[in-house]
Amino acid sequence: MPVRNHRELSLTAAMLALAPILLCQGRYVRRVTPKLPEADGLRFGESGVGKPLRLLVLGDSAAAGVGVNTQQEALAGHLVKGLEGIFRVFWKVEAQTGATTRTTIARLKAAAPEKFNVAAISLGVNEVTCGRRVRKWLVELDELAGVLRHKFSVQRMLWSGVPAMHEFPSLPQPLSWYLGARARLLDGVLLSWTQQQPDCEFIAAPANGYAPLMASDGFHPGPKVYELWAAEIARRLTGPA
Repeated sequence: MPVRNHRELSLTAAMLALAPILLCQGRYVRRVTPKLPEADGLRFGESGVGKPLRLLVLGDSAAAGVGVNTQQEALAGHLVKGLEGIFRVFWKVEAQTGATTRTTIARLKAAAPEKFNVAAISLGVNEVTCGRRVRKWLVELDELAGVLRHKFSVQRMLWSGVPAMHEFPSLPQPLSWYLGARARLLDGVLLSWTQQQPDCEFIAAPANGYAPLMASDGFHPGPKVYELWAAEIARRLTGPA
């Protein structure tokens, strides 16, 4: 049996054993955690000089900028700032709180075709919280990549890793341990999957002590996390392909 399948089975067994506690803690966290809005401001624009670069920022609440006030402070804003000295950036944010890979596929299939050179993608946290099975997620990753390639002409995809959810201040134990373990599992799945795709790259999520830099809800990135995250993506795009 593959190690990944063994880990998933072990986590499923742990979830069943801890189900009453995890359900109670999950309800409690949802009730007491502040519901922060998505970042305000335009979700498209153009900026900079140089070679044209069409950029799509795609995914979940982190891609939508939950945790900061404006898109300028969010992933897209910092990313454009990091690129506009080299590229003429035509950018768009296509993101929504609660988005999963499956709902993102449906959203893109319903959208009008556009052309983008690059997609920066943030997905995986909601797969963790909804208990998405690895096998199903891999199928969805393949489908999403196909939609981006064939409908939106994306030539390069930068997939952000699943964050270290055991470090989220809003999560009590043992919920923190369980979601953290599932996040590590799916993060490894995503890393392995990107390594098999010639047009995909993996961007590791911040870990080890970044909790003080998170937003007030203890669940989303704060301004500094968005800045560091965008800087790493910009570094990849401005360096050798």
